[in-house]
Amino acid sequence: MRILRVSHSAVVDAWRERERALRALGLDVHLVSARSWDEAGTTVPLRPRPGEPVRGVRTVGTHPALFVYAPGPLWRALGESWDVLDVHEEPFALATAEILALRWLRAHLPGRSRRPAPPYVLYSAQNISKRYPWPFRAFERAALRGAAAVSVCNEAAARIVRAKGARGAVEVVPLGVDLSVFSPAPSPATPSDGVASVPAPRHPGRDSAGPHAPGDSPAGLVRVGYAGRLAPHKGVDVLLTAVEGDERLHLTLAGDGPSAPALRERARPLGDRVRFVGPLTGDDLVSFYRALDVLAVPSLDTPGWIEQFGRVAVEAMACGVPVVASDSGALPDVVGGAGLLVPPGDPVALHDALVRVADEPGLADSLRRRGAARAATCAWPEVARRYRAIYEEATARSSPPVGTTRRDADAQGGPAPSGSTERPAPEVVLVAYGSPDLVRDALAPLVGKLSLTVVDNSSLPTIQEVAELAGARYLDPGRNGGFAAGVNHGIRHRQVPGADVLLLNPDAVVTPEDVLTLQARLHEAPDLASVGPAQVDGDGESARVVWPYPSPTGTWVEAVGLGSLRRAPADRSFVIGSVLLLRADALEEVGLFDESFFLYAEETDWAYRATLLGRRHVAVPEVQALHLGGATSSDPTRRETHFHASQERYLRKHFGAVGWQLARTGVLAGSVARGVALRGEGRAAARRRVSLYLRGPLRAEAAVVRARPSPELSS
Repeated sequence: MRILRVSHSAVVDAWRERERALRALGLDVHLVSARSWDEAGTTVPLRPRPGEPVRGVRTVGTHPALFVYAPGPLWRALGESWDVLDVHEEPFALATAEILALRWLRAHLPGRSRRPAPPYVLYSAQNISKRYPWPFRAFERAALRGAAAVSVCNEAAARIVRAKGARGAVEVVPLGVDLSVFSPAPSPATPSDGVASVPAPRHPGRDSAGPHAPGDSPAGLVRVGYAGRLAPHKGVDVLLTAVEGDERLHLTLAGDGPSAPALRERARPLGDRVRFVGPLTGDDLVSFYRALDVLAVPSLDTPGWIEQFGRVAVEAMACGVPVVASDSGALPDVVGGAGLLVPPGDPVALHDALVRVADEPGLADSLRRRGAARAATCAWPEVARRYRAIYEEATARSSPPVGTTRRDADAQGGPAPSGSTERPAPEVVLVAYGSPDLVRDALAPLVGKLSLTVVDNSSLPTIQEVAELAGARYLDPGRNGGFAAGVNHGIRHRQVPGADVLLLNPDAVVTPEDVLTLQARLHEAPDLASVGPAQVDGDGESARVVWPYPSPTGTWVEAVGLGSLRRAPADRSFVIGSVLLLRADALEEVGLFDESFFLYAEETDWAYRATLLGRRHVAVPEVQALHLGGATSSDPTRRETHFHASQERYLRKHFGAVGWQLARTGVLAGSVARGVALRGEGRAAARRRVSLYLRGPLRAEAAVVRARPSPELSS
């Protein structure tokens, strides 16, 4: 596979390890980069290694979003034959628009200069949803809609690009680290049998390398380090406050930036307990990490920036150093259970966490072990493997599915053309989070009849065992990104490309014969996007499956007690997602689920987007499924918080902030009235609703997600 990557940041030799690792996997990867670029205040020239296929191109402009490449070299590069074009620039950037325009011209010019346009992959790290001015907003929308895939370095960026219209795969790939460079200090005694030694335990004040010389500090000293830009949003002033009142804490700051003079003045009263060593690279940076007892990453939340990854945290973990970081931006995803998280801007919590690493028996060793495992997931070979999967998916998306019914036949609502393969049976995608017994019951009727895929958001061996015993494909995304993220993971890794997809909750049961009936009804009309069965609960009582879309007006109708009068016509309603069959060509047209919806309303949002494109959703009353409803969770308060947070997210997305506030006022008015008129549990529930909406459901959900229990406890 031949890949052309365009990346101005590839001037940094260390960042080109991605391409070297890809070549080691057998891919023919060529790079176009800037001739030089300002990286963290230092101009870095491109210096290719001997034989390295990288071309330096003159650039005009210095801002990452406002520069362009000299078009001639790009034009010539695009004139070669490539399987994938990887544009490692933000979707809204001028450079991205330039590259994609040249790609389009190459494909549409007459004569010998014409070259088929390869599928393209984009990159984004932007984890704050911003509405850019024209024309950047138009650049971004067009680039995302046409991308075969988008790689991002954090979960928030993934949600944002999907919400902004990305139709292809969106994959979170960490920024890489070279584990042959960033590694723990070797043990003082090197074994003679060639077996790598395990680093000796680190004792505060008694072992050192780098900025501190051995024996120059009293016993009990805790060496705290910071590496990065010295700028207000990095929270270094918070770190200084955290260490100033504790004589044990000695701080070394590696880096430079606009805040350096003010920080030096701020640290003057602390004397030699704070040292500024300037920017460090290469072996000096590795020695710096190895000399520490703990690395602090105290980044702050600001209106225009939050931490997009936190590479220094991974580098420190790879060097065997425990990490304490702010619970901000991408840092919780990067550090996770491998480090300690503290509220951003809280010097007391930061101090307590730093001291805890030194004082709590066994904690530092535990963090080192977990940090090493986390760093291994960011090693360049692993990053390259994930990029190869993205490229393979991009090329697969650009080719028509083999052995599947063509979309133009579906558009007519009729059978496949003569000589073509029959429409494949639906593939079942079940997203699990604990509850292995329910998963077993849901899969049992379908075993051996349909293709089954289980996406395990809980990463439990018992779920894997249940899936494999049922003959299902087991997928572990390695995180719990919510139901929508799990569904998308399953759809992206379908066993049968181009197949319709049946979404099945673990607490629902349907027969394979009924699934095939649903599929037949789904293809009776060309504008159908999804169908679902009638449902009964565990007591045999019928449950409502078709609902009108949420809206500010509808919220007020519900508030005054007239919700039962709301009609649900097929062109303005959706079918609930506990058992829901999605049509393959609708998935292609509408795109995947919006992963900002953690739980609930994700199918509502998808259905509404389909409705805006002229699609419909209907229930099939002759098919009946069992749905226990809420059986996968024993915490009704948690469920209610997720439900209302998803309502807020939906209303904000489709009706804006004003629409949400109008709906919020309606819910509060209705709940206050019920709190006065009702008695007993009805009054208590209404008052809980008032409290939730005064606080804000999304804020309440954020707290619930941070305190989420393990799946073993929830099952």
